Amino acid sequence: MIPVRRVEEPVRHTSRVPWYERTLRWGQTNLTEIDPERYDHGHWERQWEATAIEGLVVNAGGIVAYYPSDVPLHARSPYLGDRDLFGEIVERAKARSLTVVARMDCNRAGEDFYLEHPEWFAVREDGSPYRSSDKYIACIHGPYYDEHIPQILSEVIDRYAPDGFADNSWSGLGRSHICYCRHCRESFASRAGSTLPRSHDWDDPEYREWIEWNYARRIEVWDSFNAVTMQAGGTDCRWIGMNSAQMGHQAESFRDLGRLAKRTPLLFIDHQRRDVRTGFQANSRTGKLVTDLMSGRGRAAESMAMYNHGGHSFRLASAPEPEARMWAVSGIAGGLLPWWHHIGAAHEDRRQFATAPPLWTWHARNAEFLIDRTQVANVGVLWSQRSHDYFGRAQGRLVAEDPYDGMVDALLRERIEHRPVHESRLAEVLPELDVLILPNVGALSEPDAALITRFVERGGGLVATGESSLFDETGERRDDFALAPLFGVSALHRHQGERRPPEVSWETSPAHTYLQLTGSSSQRHPVVGGFDGTDQLPFGGRLEEVELRGGEPLATFVEPFPVYPPETSWQRSPATTSPAVVHHEPGSGRVVYIAADLDRCFGRGAQPDHARLIGNAVRWAGRGRRSVTCSGHGTVDLHLYRQGERYIMHLVNFSGSGAWRMPMHEDIPIGPLTVTIDRSVAEPGCAWPGELESMALVSGEDLDVRSSGALLQIDVPRLVDHEVLVVTPIR
Repeated sequence: MIPVRRVEEPVRHTSRVPWYERTLRWGQTNLTEIDPERYDHGHWERQWEATAIEGLVVNAGGIVAYYPSDVPLHARSPYLGDRDLFGEIVERAKARSLTVVARMDCNRAGEDFYLEHPEWFAVREDGSPYRSSDKYIACIHGPYYDEHIPQILSEVIDRYAPDGFADNSWSGLGRSHICYCRHCRESFASRAGSTLPRSHDWDDPEYREWIEWNYARRIEVWDSFNAVTMQAGGTDCRWIGMNSAQMGHQAESFRDLGRLAKRTPLLFIDHQRRDVRTGFQANSRTGKLVTDLMSGRGRAAESMAMYNHGGHSFRLASAPEPEARMWAVSGIAGGLLPWWHHIGAAHEDRRQFATAPPLWTWHARNAEFLIDRTQVANVGVLWSQRSHDYFGRAQGRLVAEDPYDGMVDALLRERIEHRPVHESRLAEVLPELDVLILPNVGALSEPDAALITRFVERGGGLVATGESSLFDETGERRDDFALAPLFGVSALHRHQGERRPPEVSWETSPAHTYLQLTGSSSQRHPVVGGFDGTDQLPFGGRLEEVELRGGEPLATFVEPFPVYPPETSWQRSPATTSPAVVHHEPGSGRVVYIAADLDRCFGRGAQPDHARLIGNAVRWAGRGRRSVTCSGHGTVDLHLYRQGERYIMHLVNFSGSGAWRMPMHEDIPIGPLTVTIDRSVAEPGCAWPGELESMALVSGEDLDVRSSGALLQIDVPRLVDHEVLVVTPIR
């Protein structure tokens, strides 16, 4: 028998501050089955020290156990032999006063387990089991989650006393499949009084009930696992799970990020790298989104891959250093705690071990400025996972996520600092905003519509696109927009063009459309200003047809005409009267309704005209009030925070082509830049003294701060990858 290694209580961290509050930098060696034969303690302890980590995530069990588990059917690594690798790592980590989080991966098992308990696993309608590679997928509604995993959690706590738990794949079978096992049939019948749905039909009330039932079960599992760990390990022994900050991933896994964030003092985010469609801004977007959700309750740490995770996942190859560094830098700028992640304990490609130390030690030196701060932005972008589900339905990515991503990308290009606003925090955040943006948020409740109406009527700005507010929170289509009186239009329930460009030949492309600007270029409304030399803008998307009800059109739709051959590419008909962009001033507020899906189009095609029009709309709706502005050449991601009396300003350089198409090969410096903070917007009613001091936390340069009334100006001579400016009044 393998000897059991018990980690004694005296090696626990003596701080009274809970581990989830004091641990700011993380590391993870994601063990593979063969690692018990090749794990080198000396190498990894040197890496812990070189990166100044305070917490370690290490594999304990689930699919594979890295300790001599006595839980029946808990499969040990076939290479474990007489080792207790997990126990060895825990003992050495605690000797260095590191927080230890035991990593689980609990949603599948091998054939021997399946043969012993086939009723514990997810099955199709014909009774055949769902599988992933050679593993069987456990049903989240059965004893595997209610009995087996709690036994493992209790055993790990009893032997090793970890500080807490993470879990890579805890949420079971995804939304694209339906399990028909006995436990699912009985549980759903008890809840809904009916049989399980036979297809993914959003018009079927039973299917929507199935969606809600599955969301509720994930909350139940989260709570039950935490009950087990806190009972066995104390009130601070929390099971943190793992989540994504992307609406589609969360929806596919039935994980309601808004509800889960309210149940935990720390979020673990699995968003290790960008995909081939996105730039590094995807990670600053993640950081801001989860930081806003955790506001006042806790923090969020994100697993950041040090291995090559580009268009293909080369698990054993090093990521290009600029690629991995910029992903981490962007996440830190958005408020995330850094967490390096390597797969496997031994590597032929050792370059990946040099990436984290400089950035992680920089974080350690400057940690006080990188945590416990408040986002400062007077522009908010509403997001709703419920709208993604019930409005987006089977096309959530196209209908909900793409407009959100395109909108925030356009704001970045226009250097408009903004913050995400989850629907559950709308009442709390609205008083802090000058402008609220609805990027095709189709499903909106009546109470939320009433909140937004009062906000606008009292002087707030609103920018909304597409079908925003046309559906209620259950996905039922309304007779008209809930916000129609604000938009100044009514819905006609039809559209022109498509969300996704059709795959047809050039000759017949219905995506070859334009927007006709109203008025002469010298007399145009500010929303369509700045387009000198043209009366039309390219479009190529979907336009919701609306009828004017008090709003005034600023652009109208030009119907498609041939692209090829060039001899036939001429506009057949005058511009229609279908409004594409409408402005309205209800009460004391300002509203821009954009019937054309320019947000989605910008995310897809990055047309500068689309970003300019969106930027114009936000600036006009907000009466030009900006918390921060930045002048100078280049694409710069701006993040302004307040920390007590300090302002903390992150600038991230996204100017190189590699920042938008992976992988990034090298840094391309830009500058000079001038950053201006308007205290009248960022901190209304502030009364700072005249003398200020500033620090540049990355370059270390002394930068002068000029103060003129409410404006603070700082010149940044050169921006390489990122910079963090700290401005503090001298008392």
